[in-house]
Amino acid sequence: MIRGVIFDMDGVLVDTEPFYHQRRKDYLASMGLSAETMTDLTGSNEKAIWEALVPNDPILREELKEGYRVYQVGHPVPFASLLDPDVPAVFDALRGRGLRLAIASSSDRACIEALMDAAGITGLVDYSISGEECAAHKPDPEIYRRALDGLGLRADQAIAVEDSATGIAAAGNAGLTVYAYAPKGLDRRQDQSAADGHIATLREVLQIPALAASCSVELF
Repeated sequence: MIRGVIFDMDGVLVDTEPFYHQRRKDYLASMGLSAETMTDLTGSNEKAIWEALVPNDPILREELKEGYRVYQVGHPVPFASLLDPDVPAVFDALRGRGLRLAIASSSDRACIEALMDAAGITGLVDYSISGEECAAHKPDPEIYRRALDGLGLRADQAIAVEDSATGIAAAGNAGLTVYAYAPKGLDRRQDQSAADGHIATLREVLQIPALAASCSVELF
């Protein structure tokens, strides 16, 4: 029986990926560097992102990475305006069914907490973990295994909701059933073929058979 749901954050609960992409481009432009050929880094982590952006100069890479951290402070993520509007009600409905909820994100702890605060779901989330708190990044399963431990569940007792290929692989490698979230109307070319199922709106989580069987309560 399914007793928990683990959500990725960026691209699932909040549409931050286009914002992150533009912020990195703007930062590099402010440093006099071109970012016109910058590839899609959806689902990636800080280390991998900067290795992709500056592949051949580790000294410059570290300088830019440190500078970008300062730049981020002055250009914070507008979580409230990027939040999927279904998040509060979906989390409330799932908790109403007695399910345990977790967030497993490659973003840092401060971003996870800012998202939960903006969505008003801090009290509904039983466990959250940042990829920066892990020794290995997605697609390694560590983050999902630790989320399961935090919820006190086995892999067969929870499902994951992801959007990126690396996230889907991480959850799958942890033994979880994975549903890929691909919102209609968004031009995202993520490979979601490894997912066990697909949803087009966040509220469709409530119709996933294993979760719908938990309780008949609906908020929509």
